[in-house]
Amino acid sequence: MRQEPAPFTRHLRVHEDRGHTVLELRGEIDISAAAEILPFLDRATGRPGARIVLDLRPVEFFDCSGLRLIHRAHGRLREHGGRLYLVCTHPLTLRVFRVTGLTRLLPPHPTLDAVLGRSENAPGPV
Repeated sequence: MRQEPAPFTRHLRVHEDRGHTVLELRGEIDISAAAEILPFLDRATGRPGARIVLDLRPVEFFDCSGLRLIHRAHGRLREHGGRLYLVCTHPLTLRVFRVTGLTRLLPPHPTLDAVLGRSENAPGPV
């Protein structure tokens, strides 16, 4: 069952969908936004076996602070036996992911349904 998003900050909405915690990042993800998002991200990624989706479709700007958030989430989930999935369609953000090699580690998906349907049937990235 899908729940309506609960606003936590102006840059983050969190909801549960099909056994996954979806963190929807919004707006400009810079150092200030990352500081707002980090406590929620740490809480979500600290649970054993957590399945987390970072939905970046509403993101308009994404800098190295956002990359640090993703790297931190990935590491924490690996430590706790969880899985991380990315949803992203913004061409500039996708370019940053390709240039940094992130797409090899965490392939981005175009929709939430693409991630949730895939993760139910396949092990996917850690």
